[in-house]
Amino acid sequence: MTEILAVFRSRSQAIDCMTKMRALNIPAQLINTPKEANVGCGLSLKFPQNAANRVKNVISRVNYSSFYGYMRIDYRSGKMFIRGF
Repeated sequence: MTEILAVFRSRSQAIDCMTKMRALNIPAQLINTPKEANVGCGLSLKFPQNAANRVKNVISRVNYSSFYGYMRIDYRSGKMFIRGF
């Protein structure tokens, strides 16, 4: 299963977004942004690719100022690779 990250630079905005996902029953998980993303500190929402359209809808409607972008998580040989989505 491919997973996607919605990367935020603001912890409070990431938490707010996660609250909205829960209210809409969108499967997402709040995680520390992995160092492999090379974005610095922050929180990200991790969600399955099949929920991407719903997540994008919510984020675009709210227009979070600290939203950095989307990244795809790939696992190969036990290592995590992150690239743009």
